[in-house]
Amino acid sequence: QVQLVESGGGSVQSGGSLRLSCAASGYTWSTRHCMGWFRQAPGKEREGVASITSYYYAIHADAVKGRFTISRDNAKNSLYLQMNSLKPEDTAMYYCAAAPFSVGCPLTPSRYNWWGQGIQVTVSS
Repeated sequence: QVQLVESGGGSVQSGGSLRLSCAASGYTWSTRHCMGWFRQAPGKEREGVASITSYYYAIHADAVKGRFTISRDNAKNSLYLQMNSLKPEDTAMYYCAAAPFSVGCPLTPSRYNWWGQGIQVTVSS
């Protein structure tokens, strides 16, 4: 299996920044896996924020494009999300996820097999 552990969440004022990290481990973990960040606000469906392939090709959802940047360090089995210019509508539980394929890396939650426990990000106005 694959274990994913997020860190770095918290509370920040509008316009502020946060950096999320996700550490991956486990018997079936591979640096070839797609990785992504997803979020879920109360009463809303889980949505894709950004994803990245094993060769560092990244895509970002329109809602965060230009403000958030996904990155990964395969040598450290880690995934990151730099969040700048945060808005109150970014408030959500953020999840790290991984999928057992290495191309495409869609922003569709159902395509991902392994999930972290989630970490709260709260942006106040």
